[in-house]
Amino acid sequence: MIILSKKIFKYIMLVSTMVTVLGLAFVIGILSHSFQRQLMNELKKEAVFISRGVEAAGTDYLDQLSNTDSRITYVDESGKVLYDNEADVENMENHGHRKEIREAELNGEGEDERMSSTLSEKTMYYALRLDNGNVLRVSSTQKSAFALVWQLVPPLLGVLFLILVLSAVFASRLSGRVVEPLNNLDLEHPEEINVYEEVEPLISKIYRQNRQIRLQLEAARRQQKEFSIITENMQEGLLVIDRYTMVLSVNSSVGKLLKVNEVRTGESVYLLNRSEEFRGVVEQVLEGNHEDKILRLDGSDIQVIANPVTRENKTEGAVILLVDVTEKVEREQLRREFSANVSHELKTPLTSISGFAEIMQDGFVKDEDVKVFAGRIYKEAQRLIRLVGDVIRISRLDEGGLPYQWEELDLYSMVHDIFSTLHEAAGKQEVHMYMEGGSTVLETVPTIMEEVLYNVCDNAIKYNHQSGEVFVRLKDEGDVVRVNVRDTGIGIPKEDQERIFERFYRVDKSHSKEIGGTGLGLSIVKHGVKTLNGRLWLNSEPGQGTEIIMEFPKHHMENKEAAE
Repeated sequence: MIILSKKIFKYIMLVSTMVTVLGLAFVIGILSHSFQRQLMNELKKEAVFISRGVEAAGTDYLDQLSNTDSRITYVDESGKVLYDNEADVENMENHGHRKEIREAELNGEGEDERMSSTLSEKTMYYALRLDNGNVLRVSSTQKSAFALVWQLVPPLLGVLFLILVLSAVFASRLSGRVVEPLNNLDLEHPEEINVYEEVEPLISKIYRQNRQIRLQLEAARRQQKEFSIITENMQEGLLVIDRYTMVLSVNSSVGKLLKVNEVRTGESVYLLNRSEEFRGVVEQVLEGNHEDKILRLDGSDIQVIANPVTRENKTEGAVILLVDVTEKVEREQLRREFSANVSHELKTPLTSISGFAEIMQDGFVKDEDVKVFAGRIYKEAQRLIRLVGDVIRISRLDEGGLPYQWEELDLYSMVHDIFSTLHEAAGKQEVHMYMEGGSTVLETVPTIMEEVLYNVCDNAIKYNHQSGEVFVRLKDEGDVVRVNVRDTGIGIPKEDQERIFERFYRVDKSHSKEIGGTGLGLSIVKHGVKTLNGRLWLNSEPGQGTEIIMEFPKHHMENKEAAE
């Protein structure tokens, strides 16, 4: 309130000073104008007096004048200067064009004020026409008027000082009285204070805000209690940290998963786990990046999902979710081992079956029996070889470190080539394929990208309706390239969508067998997209079709860092 009182005092003094200064300036202006008019009247009287002497004695009378502060100029009818008491008439120009001279010749008298070319000062002129037609002009500078005004400045400054002192005294008392009710205000019970009428709206507003704050605090406490009940009953660990890595909120599951005895708020999250992987997750999420990693802790696999909390494009903290995925990782590991075993166990005999079937088809066995069975054996062998090929490809993607080179590639050309390859398969089902977009260049591994796009388009054809449609749309979005593959096929039930990218998982096993699916196509897609540092998700409704959306960075991270 002291600050408020000072501001009120300052503003009152400012207004008082401005009003006083403006008032004094106005008074000085009026006085100056009055003195100027008085000076002009004096010039008129002096000109009339001198004119009588000139008419009686001519210029001789002017030569006798000595006690005058005015400048006297005598001009004939042609404008020639006959006499001037301050300048040499021989060097003076013709004055016939001067305003006051012209007015005097026309009207008998004239006046003007201007900057004198000879005296370089603002001068007032009065001209009077004599009976002989000549013009007598009397002039004087404004120094005399300003001198009179200047004499008033000291007393006016004294008045200004007195006014300011009185203003300061009254402003101090007034500001004190204005803020006194505010100084005595009880913020907890503002409605109990008696104040002047102007402050009542403020008191009412404070009362309403206090009530609103109490309601909000009660709601916040209730929500916090509900949140604590929910988080404490979660099997997943939940951590909320600020941008300085300090723990703001934590549930008991965090201690169980990270195997620490005590987890307290207000401490650094690094105290919970000092591993380099965990520290890397925290650092990345506080830089504004989503992180999803699995930590190996005493035989358990803990998935760490971290999302930044941003405000006005600035990271203020992070929410970290810890999930025990030990069973899931083990199941995935068993499936990978199974895939590797299948590839090694079935490749050699299947190749032999394929060769034997070819021999039978060439007619080395009786025609009436062999060709039908040979054709079936060959068909099954080819299907199994495709299975082995898929298993090998997905195993390689799992192992990582593929010996592929990243290079620039036009997706439009690649999709066009894939359409040509699938043209026959699409024709059998009368599926129409459409492509939207133009040339879309990005850095990728052509082999993996082709495998991904081929499998997605092949699935869109296989699981489509007769006379269905497949749409592939390419879109360059600056730093990423988006690929949308949409079909009008059978769609995927909601309960199966989360598992559709698992290996060997089929929504409709009988239909998959009928069309020759291996159950590895979308798994290859998933791992291929991950290898290319992309993102993948799908939208699907049973009976209405499926849309698979993929996003790939336009530049490979290692190449981009090397360029920078």
